[in-house]
Amino acid sequence: MNVSSLYIAQVKRKYGLDVGKAYNKPAKNKNHVPVCPVEKEVLILDALKHFRMLDEDVEYRKESAV
Repeated sequence: MNVSSLYIAQVKRKYGLDVGKAYNKPAKNKNHVPVCPVEKEVLILDALKHFRMLDEDVEYRKESAV
């Protein structure tokens, strides 16, 4: 499965992990930003737990990632 780095950054931000600065942001903030689908967010959470970036007891939260 392919997962965009945008989705990873959204999930990291949602769960309070440090996210680096995005150097490729557009000058105008009028562009539509896609929101990470639930199934990909769950996979990203599993990967973050695997690499011990999140505790094992952290569970999926339904609130918006943006």
